[in-house]
Amino acid sequence: MTGVVTKSTGSWYAVRTENDTLINCRIKGKFRITGIKSTNPVTVGDIVDIEIEKGDKNGIIYHIHDRKNYIIRKSVNLSKQTHIIAANIDQAFLLVTLKDPQTFTSFIDRFLATAEAYSITTIILFNKIDIYSKELLKQKQELEKVYRSIGYECLEISAKENINIGKLKTLMKDRVNMFSGHSGVGKSTLINTIFPALNLKTAEISTQHKQGQHTTTFAEMFKLPFGGYIIDTPGIKGFGVVDFEAEEIGDFFPEIFALKQQCKFNNCIHTNEPKCAVKVAVENNEIAFSRYKSYLQLLAGEDENYRVDDYL
Repeated sequence: MTGVVTKSTGSWYAVRTENDTLINCRIKGKFRITGIKSTNPVTVGDIVDIEIEKGDKNGIIYHIHDRKNYIIRKSVNLSKQTHIIAANIDQAFLLVTLKDPQTFTSFIDRFLATAEAYSITTIILFNKIDIYSKELLKQKQELEKVYRSIGYECLEISAKENINIGKLKTLMKDRVNMFSGHSGVGKSTLINTIFPALNLKTAEISTQHKQGQHTTTFAEMFKLPFGGYIIDTPGIKGFGVVDFEAEEIGDFFPEIFALKQQCKFNNCIHTNEPKCAVKVAVENNEIAFSRYKSYLQLLAGEDENYRVDDYL
């Protein structure tokens, strides 16, 4: 039988078959996917072939179909290995909050660059707008201006106040949608608003550290009543990118990619080279400084807190 992996707990996988039956499955042996050293060779969204074990209701996954795409990041505990968040995604929704917790542009840009690298359309959701002060609303508008100018669709929402949830459902209809973001940005609350019958567990923000508490332990895919699917993912504290070559990083920033042909040198990486069109655009505020800083962090191969002063 062929089916789609809807949940992965590391050792067991829930597979929804073509006749809409859920079967718990194990992996047959150890899968090795060429070029990927992953902590989870099978992930939510994978299309797999399974066989039922004799005298048992459980199944065995013995083949993974080629993936249309996937989104991947460095494993938290094993930096040399990677973790595939989900596969065969039509579009990703990145939840961003400017308060409780604050989502920094470095995190946003790393996620967007990875999605670009694996050809996944991303829509940015600015959540919790009902609690923003005038100052935070102004910050949100500036961020929206930056990302919309690059070509990213942005939507301001409030899961608790049901703001723009109808528009969000229209965007999601008949597609495989992945939700991602920091812990505490409101993914589970939003999914409960979109699909109340799921009744996913939610948790309050830590008052001491103003950070979210993990409520989603494993990625899981749900079938939506209005058409399509939603993949809920665990909250991410940091987003380590995987195997980006220096000369290709700029290609994952649309505004940098658009100017690369105007640089004097074909192999320009937009740091110290003369007559660099990208650096000129940054100086003229045609490329947001925050985006250029994120690009330099990725170029240096460092984490989100890396200082890039040496480049500036």
